[in-house]
Amino acid sequence: MNEQITITYVGFWPRVLASLVDTAIVTLITAPFMYLAYGEMHPSSDSFAVGPMDIMINYLLPFVGVILFWIYKSATPGKMVIKAQIVDANTGNKPSVKQSVIRYLGYFVSTIPFGLGLMWVGWDKKKQSWHDKLANTVVVKSLQ
Repeated sequence: MNEQITITYVGFWPRVLASLVDTAIVTLITAPFMYLAYGEMHPSSDSFAVGPMDIMINYLLPFVGVILFWIYKSATPGKMVIKAQIVDANTGNKPSVKQSVIRYLGYFVSTIPFGLGLMWVGWDKKKQSWHDKLANTVVVKSLQ
C-alpha cells in the first residue's frame, strides 16, 4: 500500500525559537570556557577574536557541534524542541556531510545583508533560507 506522506515546511517564527534555544545552549557551553581562558578580559574586548582559544571555543566548537547534530540527528537541540528536522530537499533523507558544511557556512551568507537570507524563510514557498538553498536542504516537521 502506498502511503501519502505530507511534508510540512517549518516557517520563520518556529525557526527563530529554535535558533534562540540553540544560542542559549552554545552560550552556556562556551561562556565558562571563555572565562577560564581569558577571565574578565574577554567581555570588555572589542576585538573580533581575543586569541587562539577564542577561535577554538567560539567558532570551531560550535561548528563541530552543529555539524555532528545535523549528521546524527538531522537537527540541533532547538530544532528538536520544535519537532523539526533538516532534510535533503530532493530526497527527504538526512543531509550529507557536504550539505551540512555548506549549510553552516551559508549562515554567514544569509546574515551579511541585514539578515535578509534568514528572513527569506517568511517569503519562500518551501520556507527555505539562503543557507538552505545553498545546501539544497529544507526544514520540515519531524516525520517520527
